[in-house]
Amino acid sequence: MWIVLSLAAALFQVLRNTTMKRLGHTLDEYINVWGRFTFLLPFAFVACVWSGWPTLAPSFVPWCLAFGVCQTLSTLALSKALKLSGISLVTALWKVSLLLLLGLGWLAIGERPTALGVAGVVLSAAGVYLLNVRSARISMWAPLLVLVSDRGQRYTLLAAALYAPSVITIKQAILASNTAVGTFGTYFAASLIVTPIALRTSARHFRAVPQHWKEFAALGLFAALTTLSQGKAYTLTLSSYVEAVKQIEILYAMAIGVLVFGEARRVKESALGAFVMLLGMVLLALAA
Repeated sequence: MWIVLSLAAALFQVLRNTTMKRLGHTLDEYINVWGRFTFLLPFAFVACVWSGWPTLAPSFVPWCLAFGVCQTLSTLALSKALKLSGISLVTALWKVSLLLLLGLGWLAIGERPTALGVAGVVLSAAGVYLLNVRSARISMWAPLLVLVSDRGQRYTLLAAALYAPSVITIKQAILASNTAVGTFGTYFAASLIVTPIALRTSARHFRAVPQHWKEFAALGLFAALTTLSQGKAYTLTLSSYVEAVKQIEILYAMAIGVLVFGEARRVKESALGAFVMLLGMVLLALAA
């Protein structure tokens, strides 16, 4: 069941990112992040009403606040990285977050992956890395070598380091409540944190929000479906397993490229990375 939920979350994430990209051509990354966090809330609230309000553990609010800080800083750092560096370089290096999550889950909340599970996560991360360096036609070591010279890649590493604790904190918030309330509480905290930042940096863009309300509503819907799907999956298995399976979002995006934009040649160039990533998913399924 957790694999199905993870695959669904990956699909919704592709749709969310596509909507964010369309908005990014008109607005800036700060208002985009604000929209993602804030427009998710009505849909998450409906899910809360549908599922009912559980008794909240005392740790619920601290976990929500911790998530808000980590998620906001990670998302803004990633947005900055994408502005300063090529998307293939950024995506390849950012996937080190999978390995960080594997270790942090072990140390912070006692998630003990099996040897097969560790191999599956590592292969999934390696597959994503190969996909991006091959599609960018760069060397295997390029994303690492430019760390010393490229400020964008340093932002990428910061985003990866903060993403892992954001996964841990939202999982703990969900376990301290339920999937719907955990989603609403964590993103309410994130919205509270990012709103003053967006008002300071992007005040002029707020006037354009009513013109783009359909795009923002779609962004909120897909963001809510992503988080609810993966949040439920977190309760069924290790968070690193869920995040590793979600890497199939890249294959979804490639499929869209073939069907909509006729990018079959690019898919052939990325076949090795896709195979390695799918092999990792098979190992994760066996490990679970």
